[in-house]
Amino acid sequence: MPLNRVTSRIGALLVTAGLFVALTAGTALAQGSPNGASTQRPVFYEGQQVTVNMFEVAASDPLLAHNKGVNTIYASNDLDEEQDFLSVIDAIQGEGFNPLWHQVLIVFNAGVTPHQFTSEDEVLAAAAGANPEITLVSTDEVYRCSIVGSK
Repeated sequence: MPLNRVTSRIGALLVTAGLFVALTAGTALAQGSPNGASTQRPVFYEGQQVTVNMFEVAASDPLLAHNKGVNTIYASNDLDEEQDFLSVIDAIQGEGFNPLWHQVLIVFNAGVTPHQFTSEDEVLAAAAGANPEITLVSTDEVYRCSIVGSK
């Protein structure tokens, strides 16, 4: 194959790849940053609704193993999915605040009508006793969260 033909094909391939990147990057920018305002969601803390900005942290296992100060976020579904109910958090920013949150799933036990919890105390009470309403399922997912507003 002549060198000019190979060079032309490589050039055409590079131009096509460049156009693809330019077009998809524009779409991504139009949708917003994966760590920006589009990741804001309402949650409950001690009966009050607040807004958090969150994104999942990669390699969560070492964070959970070596960081005992990780907070907890209780969710009805994996946080990557649409939620049946607003999540519940166990802390807000203050002295000694840790921005890392360990996801714990709330699973309603058989015969219990699913309902909204508004505080960690309610979640823990529902999981306690001889006949608990819910089962708490620890996951290996950690999220970086910050409180960005309140109602």
